[in-house]
Amino acid sequence: MELNDLTYKIRGVIFEVYNHLGPGLLESVYEAALLCELEMQGLQAKSQVALPVIYKGIDLELGYRADILIENKVIIEVKSIETLLPIHKKQLLNYLKLSNISVGFLVNFNSDTLNKETLIRLVNNY
Repeated sequence: MELNDLTYKIRGVIFEVYNHLGPGLLESVYEAALLCELEMQGLQAKSQVALPVIYKGIDLELGYRADILIENKVIIEVKSIETLLPIHKKQLLNYLKLSNISVGFLVNFNSDTLNKETLIRLVNNY
């Protein structure tokens, strides 16, 4: 599946979970529901994927984790907070760089609607 088709399908999954559960639950609930829906859509997904930090060839053995990795091509960072801040975008961009993944979604489920401020597609330009 091409990356644009994959990200389109992932957006549909995010909207399905949001429309079914609504806003305001814990991040862990949305993460579990996303995993379930991704699998129902026939997509391979893993949660809490370890992201190694390599400094000058040395693995620093730090505990960074991507919330969801789909088809080893896309990361979803799940939030359920009052407002997304610039630091949340930087966090996802760092995860993309650490994993050499080119596309990710930052989604805040704690909002009245999903829009361009609460569902953000980010691209890692390496």
